[in-house]
Amino acid sequence: MSRIGLKPIPVPDKVEIALNKGNVQIDGPKGSLNWNLPEGIDVALDENVLTVQRNSELKRYKALHGLARSLIANMVTGVLEGFEKKLRVVGTGYRAEVNRENNLVLDVGYSHAVTYVPPEGITLSVEASENIDGQAHTPIVVAGIDKQVVGQVAASIRQIRKPDIYKPCKGIRYDGERVRDKEGKAAV
Repeated sequence: MSRIGLKPIPVPDKVEIALNKGNVQIDGPKGSLNWNLPEGIDVALDENVLTVQRNSELKRYKALHGLARSLIANMVTGVLEGFEKKLRVVGTGYRAEVNRENNLVLDVGYSHAVTYVPPEGITLSVEASENIDGQAHTPIVVAGIDKQVVGQVAASIRQIRKPDIYKPCKGIRYDGERVRDKEGKAAV
């Protein structure tokens, strides 16, 4: 039995939900999202409470039951509050800025600046640099209403220059990520 799948999803007053055959449309103050339900999963709306049910007890439908409930709950949260992920650019001489077209321009040790063009619905912002332990830390904020897209954009930006464990942890990392300093080869 899926514990997560059985939990009801409360729907706030500011959120509107439209259920069509196999499709869930959720509109809120920040935007709208829709999702096609997998086969064998149904959604019911009763007095501002959404419930997700499965049509069969097969293992496949049990797995989809909790997944569908989590994705719909994230959609409700996204259109109401939105999601945000923070990254930090760490290193002397490493910089980040957002240009007029909302593209992220990164100077992270390459011979050229790297420009990242975010997908539609994602906003990028760069906060003021901080000096922590003698290194510049520049925070980047990735925000949007779709949790999966926000996480994918943050991972793509981190991939541009992953933290280097042999140098003093230079690179792009998630806010709060611990990167271990490793010593290089010792001369004998």
